[in-house]
Amino acid sequence: MSQETFDLFDNATADGGEALTLARYAERAYLEYALSVVKGRALPDVTDGQKPVQRRILYAMQRMGLGYTGAAGAKPVKSARVVGDVLGRFHPHGDQAAYDALVRMAQDFSQRYPLIDGQGNFGSRDGDGAAAMRYTEARLSPIARLLLDEIDEGTVDFVPNYDGSTEEPRQLPARLPFVLLNGASGIAVGLATEVPSHNLREVAAAAVALLKNDRLCDDELMTLLPGPDFPGGGQIISSAADIREAYATGRGSLKVRARWKIEDLARGQWQLVVTELPPGVSCQKVLEEIEELTNPKVKAGKKTLTSEQQQLKATMLGLLDVARDESSKDAPVRLVFEPKTSRIDQQELVRALLAHTSLETSVPVNLTVVGGDGRPTQKPLRQILTEWTAFRLQTVQRRTRHRLDRVLDRIHVLEGRQLVLLNIDEVIRIIRNADEPKPALIARFRLTDRQAEDILEIRLRQLARLEAIKIEQELASLREEQTRLEDILASPASLRRTVIKEIEADAKQFGDERRTLIQEDKRAVAEVKVIDEPVTVVVSQKGWVRARQGHGHDPMAFAFKAGDGLYGTFECRTVDTLLVFGSNGRVYSVPVASLPGARGDGQPVTTMIELEAGTQLAHYYAAPADTTLLLANTAGYGLLARVGDMLSRQKGGKSFLTLDEGARLLPPAAVGAGTQVACLSMSGRLLVFALDELKLQSNGGRGLTLMDVDAKDPLVSVAVFATTLRVQGTGRGGKPKDEELRGAALATYVSKRARKGKAADLAMKPQRVVGA
Repeated sequence: MSQETFDLFDNATADGGEALTLARYAERAYLEYALSVVKGRALPDVTDGQKPVQRRILYAMQRMGLGYTGAAGAKPVKSARVVGDVLGRFHPHGDQAAYDALVRMAQDFSQRYPLIDGQGNFGSRDGDGAAAMRYTEARLSPIARLLLDEIDEGTVDFVPNYDGSTEEPRQLPARLPFVLLNGASGIAVGLATEVPSHNLREVAAAAVALLKNDRLCDDELMTLLPGPDFPGGGQIISSAADIREAYATGRGSLKVRARWKIEDLARGQWQLVVTELPPGVSCQKVLEEIEELTNPKVKAGKKTLTSEQQQLKATMLGLLDVARDESSKDAPVRLVFEPKTSRIDQQELVRALLAHTSLETSVPVNLTVVGGDGRPTQKPLRQILTEWTAFRLQTVQRRTRHRLDRVLDRIHVLEGRQLVLLNIDEVIRIIRNADEPKPALIARFRLTDRQAEDILEIRLRQLARLEAIKIEQELASLREEQTRLEDILASPASLRRTVIKEIEADAKQFGDERRTLIQEDKRAVAEVKVIDEPVTVVVSQKGWVRARQGHGHDPMAFAFKAGDGLYGTFECRTVDTLLVFGSNGRVYSVPVASLPGARGDGQPVTTMIELEAGTQLAHYYAAPADTTLLLANTAGYGLLARVGDMLSRQKGGKSFLTLDEGARLLPPAAVGAGTQVACLSMSGRLLVFALDELKLQSNGGRGLTLMDVDAKDPLVSVAVFATTLRVQGTGRGGKPKDEELRGAALATYVSKRARKGKAADLAMKPQRVVGA
């Protein structure tokens, strides 16, 4: 949400009692709602990493005495009791929403460092929900101390609760940056957040390094904090540059895959066992994906399985025999895959599973949090750590000042007691004889009101001789503490040393080893084995395609549906690709191996690609990836490109050609061994120029001017040839006729690219040029 939105909200709420238009009222109401959702529900705070409902749950449990104290910790209580207290005192919303938040804080597969110790069924990574709140019990986990221990030491501000009956903390005095430790996920009005979890030791080391040197370079910071550390482990295969970019901008996407091992069985058999999954992926989800691959359902609007579905089904059934979930209490994740035979290549099975299931997936990174200034912003990692360290320095400073005030108060009281013990008889006499002993004591011994009140409330047993010794010892200890606290408040360096020492101590106590491996690797791509053999691709005028084995077929022998006819045949191989050119300049790729056989009429190519609305099929060409084509349009522009430059894995194709308004794409012309380009206009003008005047444009575009034409006399045909050019057209009576040009006859039309050319002096009306 922008600065302008917050300013608008501030202005809207300052209008007082003036009359409002409906539009202004709606604007104000929506802004209030949006701000409430952003700051009051969905986004975590950079200071303690908690959303309001989480913060209220933790504070309520601490008030209820559910902290992890002593050897065994506090006895857990029913979750319903916790939820009731939270709703009644701090969070007037739905009980299920509050319970869901409590459950998530207790799930070790959702949070890297769970803040609640749950007893009972708190759900599973397979998506099973937790038991009802009346059945489960909860208490705070040991690490929750880092959020709550200092809350009563003046460290944070308290604000009234929703009905003003009590107060709640604005933030929790976090001793570590929990916004990075446990991460967060949420969607607000116009904002979303996806903060991944991180390793406690690494985050602590990065925070300490920034406290020691606020100009720490990004490379050093990345060395200390190399990437996320997910609760379920897994492996991050994104490059260090990708991770650094995501951290530097606060937004990105990381590639994460599962981790596995190969278990050898008897008689040379083996099985693949997945032991760690990417975040958000469950064993149940992977098994459902495999079921969909091996037993696919016909897609909506289709009558049969697509060729892609059939191919994937055959591939998976040829590799995989059994997939089962053996997860248990001892092995949280154990997904077993048995190959069809022991002779199957292990890496081939791994690649197929990674490529077609969620065993390899992408994890979004969106570091949007409520900053120290109270505004939600997408922040880079460095800024999050910097804002937290500033908050921590302020928190320790407030805690030190609070402790110093208590120490000074205690010293003041003990100094009064010490004075009493030196004059005990006179003090007793004054108390026995005076009607108002308090003013009399103040006047006689020059005491303060606080000291006099303490003396009057002192017990007789505290007047013993040993008590004087204890007072002297306590005063000496308190004065040492006073000196230390005053040094922290007076010296910024001492304050930083104190914070660093505490962070290092907490990291030593609660830190653990990294679970997620960071190792760059390429994304898994399933290799579909295709037998390389000759094939002829047949395309009809209405876009029906098929493939017939072998070369040398008579094009006139192919039959088509009524009203349809032959567009063209292409002799290629099964490993090649059929390019489909759209009228909008996009190029779509269809593997020749996936085309249906030639026994029937084939299949519409539109079922194999995803055409944009309003786009028409223009032309087709099937060839190897290294084939160079001349692509031209009626506006007179053209370019050279290889088939491989136009390939795309997306069914939506690839935007490649830029067409002027009204321009139409001409049939692609293969370059082959050609050295010259021929261009023919509608009026019969012919231009021939050298092929080397054009350049290869692997990224596509508009191209260069081939021939100077206009809307009334557009370009109608192009060809690439070596020495002989064939011109096709119609003679007298409309009879088809063609003529070959070479040598001196051809030289008449040779010029430079982008010229107008010359009218063809032929005994026919030229309509097309073809390389002979």
